[in-house]
Amino acid sequence: MPSSRVLLVLFLASGTSLPAAAQTSPERPRTVAGVCGATNWACVAECIDAECVDKCLREDCEKALDRLKACTVKAGCAPDDTQCASRTCGRTCQRSFEPAPPSPEKERADPCQGLPVPATKPPEALVGLWTLAAASLPEEQDGGPERIEAEPRADYARTLQVRPDGCFVLRTALEEATLGQGNKLVVRAWGTVELSGEDRLTLRTRDGQAVGPVCGDKRVIPLSRKRLKFRGGSYLWRVEDGTLTLMVDDPTKQTFQFDRTPPEGGKK
Repeated sequence: MPSSRVLLVLFLASGTSLPAAAQTSPERPRTVAGVCGATNWACVAECIDAECVDKCLREDCEKALDRLKACTVKAGCAPDDTQCASRTCGRTCQRSFEPAPPSPEKERADPCQGLPVPATKPPEALVGLWTLAAASLPEEQDGGPERIEAEPRADYARTLQVRPDGCFVLRTALEEATLGQGNKLVVRAWGTVELSGEDRLTLRTRDGQAVGPVCGDKRVIPLSRKRLKFRGGSYLWRVEDGTLTLMVDDPTKQTFQFDRTPPEGGKK
């Protein structure tokens, strides 16, 4: 392991607790109790580490997903059978998720279009597509040593895209392992990067969507309803040897490491 990576792991190990920027507001209403819905996805949209995503999915969502997974297991759905879950567990699936809005909005192909341009554009070193590679996690409840998420869960794949005009897109992919067979959502939050000094930035979230197939139908779920308001997150940042490090600018000092990733064609 290069010396810079050794230092980085030690740096990550010194972090604590969860970031304040990735929590849901207690004011957010539940439109349907006991199911997975827009409130959960709005919470996920600002998460970076898996622990935060887990907390979001435990809010009314966990039991519903357990029932759905139990149904597909009982039905004996093969992993490559994309229709089995909706065919044999359709009613259970519908009861597990918040219904789609009567008039669903269209997917935002370019979420950065129309956003205000920040006063200071991000430096070239910060621009690009970054994939989460490691994160410091909260201490164990029994007082044990802090964990390092050295290999982030594949079903919580997270990327941060920073564009030259100062727009960012934070993307979390929730796969079948999380949502049950036949269900996938890409949860996106987007907004502007506001720079303060040479090493501080704030991700000022403006809007978001969760998009993907759920219970056999494609959903486009808006995450900016009247009382679903995102909060931005402030970080200390640095880029070294193709690695972006963000440390939450609060007493927790939770730290995230992203590797620079070549952009995939057409991904927004």
